[in-house]
Amino acid sequence: MAYILKTLNSWFWWENIWMPINCTWADFVDRDGLVFPKPHQLYATIPYAFVLLIIRFFSERYIAIPLAKALGIKNVRRVKPQPNPVLESYFRECSKHPSQSEIQGLAKKCNCTVVIVEKWFRRRRNLEIPTVLRKFQEAFWRFSFYLTTSIVGFIVLYDTLLPSQYWYYMAEIGFYWSLLFTLGIDIRRKDFMAHVVHHLAAIGLMSGSWCGNYVRLGTLVIFVHDTADFWLELILSYRIHYEVRAEENFLGAEQGLEIKLFPWVILVPLIKLDQIVHRHH
Repeated sequence: MAYILKTLNSWFWWENIWMPINCTWADFVDRDGLVFPKPHQLYATIPYAFVLLIIRFFSERYIAIPLAKALGIKNVRRVKPQPNPVLESYFRECSKHPSQSEIQGLAKKCNCTVVIVEKWFRRRRNLEIPTVLRKFQEAFWRFSFYLTTSIVGFIVLYDTLLPSQYWYYMAEIGFYWSLLFTLGIDIRRKDFMAHVVHHLAAIGLMSGSWCGNYVRLGTLVIFVHDTADFWLELILSYRIHYEVRAEENFLGAEQGLEIKLFPWVILVPLIKLDQIVHRHH
């Protein structure tokens, strides 16, 4: 078993996968005051994720809620239906929208009127709809994080020291771990699986760039995405505040994608130009 694990470990960290030509892991051993990223440092992202969850709890409770009240966003309390094991079981396992014949059958089974059953299902469905305040809290947390990391990322790009980039990477990877941990209790969206894939891909790409010492380029990519994401979250908060419907909103999915891709239109030519200048010098 130990031999198999050792073989898998050596295959996973095969230098031909992670390293450029004529470069080995031995080149990334700390020496002469130089400090390099180490894969085992990524284990720290899990506890950092729980730290971010604590920060999120306090920011949503003590900052987002008062801000929402100041903006006039009210916490609408929905009426809970009377506890009914039969109807609850049918709601969870069969259908949230029973037909008229099914409602009549449930009414006979529960020894109540059809009107009561219809009202029960209507109230139960309303509980599944997230409140405007809850939507605002989640959008506020993501906006706050992306805005903060955009500012920090801009500073880190000018800092050549690894410690600053270490904290930047740990915070970013920890953030996406925290989003994965709370997918079950956050507002469930239609593209739930897309969010799972996105978060796992983000964690994998950032972890890979850290292990391969592509930290500077990785920092640039993270910074570009964060500077686009906080604008998107700000627009989402605007929509929530004014209860603008998706079809009436001035920014659709296509425009949102353009915002995320627009910085690359500027950055890629600049990077290429920088490479050309260095070659001639």
